[in-house]
Amino acid sequence: MQKDLKKVFGNTHGLDEKSVDFLTKALERNNLPGFDYIEFKQALAALEELQMDEATAFKSAYTTAATVGLTKHKLLETAGHYKNVLSKEHQQFAQAMQKQIQQRVGDKKQEVEKLKQQINVHKEKIAQLQEQIARFQHTVDNADAEINQAREKIEKTRNDFEYAHQSILNQIDKDIENINKYL
Repeated sequence: MQKDLKKVFGNTHGLDEKSVDFLTKALERNNLPGFDYIEFKQALAALEELQMDEATAFKSAYTTAATVGLTKHKLLETAGHYKNVLSKEHQQFAQAMQKQIQQRVGDKKQEVEKLKQQINVHKEKIAQLQEQIARFQHTVDNADAEINQAREKIEKTRNDFEYAHQSILNQIDKDIENINKYL
C-alpha cells in the first residue's frame, strides 16, 4: 500500500488506535487487486493534504482513477465489499467479546457463588474452621472489585471498537454519498 490505511481512516479524533489498527489491517488483508475504493480513498487523502475542497478532490481522484479503468459502479461495489469486510470483523469481535465476558465475568461470578456456599457450610463448623472461613470471605469481598474492573475494561474495549468501527463506516457512507453526489 502506498499510504498507511490507519492514516486514511483513523484520522478522526478520539479513535482507539488498537481498534483502528485491527480494522484497517482487515481492510488491507482483504484489499481487492487493482485500483478500487481503497486506492481511491488513498488518493482522496493525498488530495486533502493539499487542502483541496471536497468536491474537487472527489472529481480529481475519480478522473485519475478512470484512466486505469475504475468506474463509478466498481467504486461503489468495492466500497460495499469493504463494508462487508468490516461487518464480518465486527461479528467476530462481538463473538470474541461475548467469550471474554463469559470467561472473565461469568466464571468469576460462579466462583464467588461457590465460595459463598462453602462459607455458609463452614460457619456451621466450630473454631477449627474459623481461619478457613476468613480466607474465603476475603476472596468473596475482593471478587466484586475484580468483576467490576474486568467489566469496565471489557466495556471500554467494546466502546473503543464500536466508536472506531462506526467512524470508519461513517467515512465510507460519506464517501459513497459523495461519489453519488459528485460523480
